[in-house]
Amino acid sequence: MSEHETYLREAVEIARANVAEGGRPYGAVIVRGGEVVARAANGIHVSHDPTDHAEMAALRAASRKLGTPKLDGCIVYASGQPCPMCHAAMRLAGVERGYYAFTAVEAEAEGLLSAGIYAELCRPADEQPMRVNHLPLPDEASPLRVWGERQRGG
Repeated sequence: MSEHETYLREAVEIARANVAEGGRPYGAVIVRGGEVVARAANGIHVSHDPTDHAEMAALRAASRKLGTPKLDGCIVYASGQPCPMCHAAMRLAGVERGYYAFTAVEAEAEGLLSAGIYAELCRPADEQPMRVNHLPLPDEASPLRVWGERQRGG
């Protein structure tokens, strides 16, 4: 069995244990340099937080443990295909690679939603069911500019 399969099986076991405790069937393991940095299960059933996905919880734990928001060199092993939120968070964190055991299509067949959300987000913004609209505030100073100036030492 490969190292990748070993960690992926661990993520699946975390997911199974979470289902046994009343949670959703998702688990994640983050590894860097052959060392497990974080493990987590989906915690929505406990926290009532819709972002408390296994991958997000593992990213948070890994960032705290490593003392950085950048998880360069880390690999995420997830029991299920990461949803768009988790996938984006992995990218923002600089995760090197991800592996998953079960697809979003398989999850959708069991009543979970991520495959449909992926499809919606691939459509043009004006065709998506949830609209996010730009509403400029020309009389407001931009916090983006303030941040950029601070980064440039100005």
